[in-house]
Amino acid sequence: MPQTIKLALLDDYQKVALKFGDWDRLRKRGVEITVFNEPFASVEDAAKKLAPFDALQLLRERTPFPRALIEKLPNLKFMVLTGLRASSLDDKAATERKIPISNTPGHGSNASTAELCWALLMSCARDLAKGERLMRSGGWHDGIRNMVVLEGKRLGVLGLGKLGSRVAGYAKAFGMDVVAWSQNLTEEKAKQGGAKLVSKDELLATSDFVSIHLVLSDRTRGLLGAADLARMKKTAMLINTSRGPIVDEAALIAALKNGTIAHAGLDVYDKEPLPAGHPLTKLDNVTLVPHLGYVVEDSYRSFYDGTIADVEAWLDGKPINVINPEALK
Repeated sequence: MPQTIKLALLDDYQKVALKFGDWDRLRKRGVEITVFNEPFASVEDAAKKLAPFDALQLLRERTPFPRALIEKLPNLKFMVLTGLRASSLDDKAATERKIPISNTPGHGSNASTAELCWALLMSCARDLAKGERLMRSGGWHDGIRNMVVLEGKRLGVLGLGKLGSRVAGYAKAFGMDVVAWSQNLTEEKAKQGGAKLVSKDELLATSDFVSIHLVLSDRTRGLLGAADLARMKKTAMLINTSRGPIVDEAALIAALKNGTIAHAGLDVYDKEPLPAGHPLTKLDNVTLVPHLGYVVEDSYRSFYDGTIADVEAWLDGKPINVINPEALK
C-alpha cells in the first residue's frame, strides 16, 4: 500500500459524515479523507474530481457508477458501498479492474423506510402537504380534496418481503384490508405477510392505495405503465418508496395530470436529486420528499462505521463483505 491513501466520501448532502464516524482510526493509518457534499454534474465531472483517489465510499445509489466512470479512475483500488446492493453500480467493470467492492450489511432495521412510506400514505390521504402550504400562504381549507379515512379501505402491496410485510402490518393496525402481488408471491407467503394474494390486475383495480416495495431489476423496471395506472381507481393513491424507474415516470405524470389517479406520494425518482423545475414539482396532487427512506441517524452511523471497518480490513490486505469476490483472484 502507498504511504498515503486517498479516500473520498461521496454525496454527503447533509454534511454529517465526519460527525457519525470515528475517522481518526483511518487517519492514524495514513488515510487522507475528503468529503464531497454536492452531487456531480456528469460522468466527466465525477471522473475529474475523483481521479486522484485510491478508495471511494458510495452512499447508496446517489452517484451512479457505470463502466464509463470506473474506467476513467486510474488510481481507484477499492470501493465501499453502503447498504447491500446498488443497481447503479457496475460491479462487473470494477471486477475486471480487480477493484474489490465491500458493502456494509449491518445497516439495521427497514423500519425507517416503512415508517416514511406510512407517513407519505397518511399525508396523501388527508392532503397534508397541501394543507401545510395553504397555512403558510394564509389559506385554510381552500382546495383540500383528499379527505380519506384509512379504516375499511384496501391497501395493495406490490412486493411482500420484509419491508412490504411491515407496511402490511401497519395497514392492519389501521383497520385496512390488505392484498398483495409480486412475481413469485405464493398464497402461503402472502398470508404470513398479513395479506391476501391477488393478481396484479385485481390489486390495481380494487385498491384504494397502492404501495411499491419491490427491488429494481430488469423485470420490475417499468412494471407500472400507462395501462396499469389506467386500471386503478380514479380515487386511488400511489406510494413509491422503492425505486423511481419501477413506475414509468412519463405515464405517472400524465395520470396525475389527467385525473387517472387521485394522488401520488413519492420518495424516489428516475433522476436524483430531482432537477429543479421537473414536471412533478408543478403538480398539485403529488407529495414529494427527497429520498428520505434510509436518511436517519441510525442508518448513517451504521453506514459510516461499516465503511471504516471495511477500509481497515482492506488496508490489512484482508477485505471483508466483498460483493465481487472475483476481483480478489
